[in-house]
Parts: sequence; C-alpha cells; structure tokens
Amino acid sequence: MHRQMNIVILTGAGISAESGVPVFRGPDGLWEGHRVEDVATPEAFEANPELVHRFYNQRRAKLLDPAIQPNAAHLALARLEKESAAHVLLITQNIDDLHERAGSENLLHLHGELLKSRCTTCGNVAPLLAETSTSSKCQACGNIGTLRPHIVWFGEMPFHLEEISSALRAADWFVSIGTSGNVYPAAGFVSLASHAGARTLELNLDPSQTSDSFQESRLGPATQLVPAWVNEILG
Repeated sequence: MHRQMNIVILTGAGISAESGVPVFRGPDGLWEGHRVEDVATPEAFEANPELVHRFYNQRRAKLLDPAIQPNAAHLALARLEKESAAHVLLITQNIDDLHERAGSENLLHLHGELLKSRCTTCGNVAPLLAETSTSSKCQACGNIGTLRPHIVWFGEMPFHLEEISSALRAADWFVSIGTSGNVYPAAGFVSLASHAGARTLELNLDPSQTSDSFQESRLGPATQLVPAWVNEILG
C-alpha cells in the first residue's frame, strides 16, 4: 500500500494582493503610513494601545469590505485540498481570512488572525468583527482593557512552529506562494523541506530572497500560476 503524499504549501502577502488586500509593509518600510515600531510590537501596544487598536480596526474594516474576496489562487488551493489524494497542509503568513472563505480547512496561521482578539489576562481567543479599544471587555474573564489583536508582532514567537516543523520533515512537496523570503522563520522552511528530500517549488511575482534554494521557480501572478500548478497536480 502506497504512503499518502504530503504537500505543504506556504502562502504570503502576494496571494492576497490580487484580492485587494494591501501588502502590509510598503517599499518605504512603513506599514500603511505607520512605523512598524509604532503599531506592530508589544512595546507599541504598551506605549499607545489606542493607536494600535485604531490601526487594526482600520485594517479589519478593509478586510470586511465586500469588495475583498478570495481570488482564483485561494480557490485553487481549496480545490487541491478537497480533490487531491494527497494530504495538503496550508501554512499562511497572512492574517486575513481569504483561505477560509475560499474553503481551505487544513490551515495554520503563522502570524495570527486579524478577525480574532486575545485577552492578555486569561488568554482567551475569540472571533472579532467589531472595533476594539482600551475599554473593550473580555467576554471570557470580564476584564476591561485586556484585549489585543490576535497577531504575532515583531519580537514575538510565531504560532504552530512545532507542528509546521514536523510537517516539513514529512513533506514530499513544498510550495511557496507569494512570499518575499525575508521574514524568518518562514524563510527557512524551504531548507528544512529540502533536507527532508521534498520537491520544492516557488510561485511568485518576482524572485524572492530565497529563490535560489528552490528546485524550481515560476514567476507571474498567483491567480495564473497557482490554478495552473493545481491542475498539473490533479492531472
């Protein structure tokens, strides 16, 4: 009996850009007009929680705009998971919910989720569609002012690393889609998978900083490259 094939896929900002989700970090190093240090670190939240809440409230409102929808690349990956005989694990660096909306179920958010909050007192993680502020109340423990975005900020440890590491060591295929290759630990995933003997493929608009580490690199828009690759796999 054949062992089930394992496909591990990493997605980054490039897959959501075509859906109109702004790439978080601009070429000027600013995050939608703010310095990273002011909105995306634990220190920033401690120093100016209202600014941080406001920043993520704006991002959440953008994500919930009816114009923002999963694109052909998101839909193709959901189709791969449903129709392939392989075990497909999707790891995303994105904090949007477009993979979920497209139908992907076996999914790990490395950097957290914009549509969730976390209580700094009791640790409860809850769905979040409304705005939050320093006067928001945790529905689990009742504390006020303890909610924060369920986001991995700079200086914090990404989620699911042990599970991801195991999956990469068991991977037959590792495919990276729309990532810059300059954010660790995700940038190191290709070498972990390569050492385990996986076939490696990069699908990207431009070469990433880790392009040379992949056996094959295809350049172009995710909405074209991803459906074409999924069709190849599903044959």
